[in-house]
Amino acid sequence: MSGFINFQNEIYLRGMGGLVPELPMTADGLEERARELLDARAYAYVAGSASGERTAAANRVAFERYRIVPRMLRAASGPDARDLNVEVLGTRLAAPVLTAPVGVLELLHERGEVVVAEVAAELGLGTVLSTASSSTIEEVGAAAGDWWFQLYWPADDELARSFVRRAETAGAKAIMVTVDTPSLGWRPRDLELAHLPFLLGKGIANYLADPVFRAKLSTPPEESEDAMRLAILTWVGLFGNHTLRPADVARLREWTDLPIAVKGVLHPDDARLVVDAGADAVVVSNHGGRQVDNAIAALDALPAVVAAVGDRADVLFDSGVRTGSDVLVALALGAKAVLYGRPWAYALGMAGREGVRHALRLLLADFDSAMGLSGCVDLAGVDRNLLAIQR
Repeated sequence: MSGFINFQNEIYLRGMGGLVPELPMTADGLEERARELLDARAYAYVAGSASGERTAAANRVAFERYRIVPRMLRAASGPDARDLNVEVLGTRLAAPVLTAPVGVLELLHERGEVVVAEVAAELGLGTVLSTASSSTIEEVGAAAGDWWFQLYWPADDELARSFVRRAETAGAKAIMVTVDTPSLGWRPRDLELAHLPFLLGKGIANYLADPVFRAKLSTPPEESEDAMRLAILTWVGLFGNHTLRPADVARLREWTDLPIAVKGVLHPDDARLVVDAGADAVVVSNHGGRQVDNAIAALDALPAVVAAVGDRADVLFDSGVRTGSDVLVALALGAKAVLYGRPWAYALGMAGREGVRHALRLLLADFDSAMGLSGCVDLAGVDRNLLAIQR
């Protein structure tokens, strides 16, 4: 049984002693506080989305089109009455939540990826490590519980294969290849500050530590500023791959026995193609609105993808989750689990480990509460019958 809702009791009990939470109790509150406290470039990198940011806004609005219809008298509301456990791609989770692969966490905390992995393990959640991380695959693997590796497939197959091999060796439980980022989207918030952290050598730790990448360099990057500059320019020529096709998923299957998820799918035909090619899961996502402005909201794409491949592959959901009820809606529409990103990143920047723990616990407690008060004792009872469409 979950007991995540007990976070609520902890807060009220501390309140009896005059203590109130140091951080806000909503995702929106965390973002507002982060805007005040974080370095402008760090905040812009996390908060920013593509162009007019309409897709990012649409991700949130899409949840408003569904209303939960709570069922009563089901003995589901006690603090330990619910079982939120789920198995996704062979990974057992205490709740259907994984931390999304947010890159360049050194903008927020020196050991950001390691901290997030450790907190997720403590709470029984999954964590997905970005290729564009500030800590290496090996560092995170040593600290993590159940974790997956997110692959930005570079323009060099040997380098991609090296990343996958390193993730396997370090204990990753799955590979999640992101297909919606052959290049970076048009992001005005970063452009206004002329800030791309990779060009400052941030977020490329996995490249700098990789033997295939290092073999391309005439001088080790740690030897001088000029050597690091050349390494960064080498990274520029390798990040992103405009040539990927569904057949590359089949090649990835040849490289690894780990389960494979494909992230960034919005069209049911694309979902069919990657599952036909060997993917074990599809992540319905528009990259949090960071790639194509005015793209379809991820939640609006979810039902059609579930209908297309849900009987053959796990379908996960990413983009726009901010509350426990959001998680419940995504699951009711067919998602097996959700990826959760920006709010805990803001909290990481403001309060480090305790910030991440706070942000994740508030989502989990909110979800636990929403489950019980809607009459659901376990995830098997979460389906379309729980929802009404708001017209």
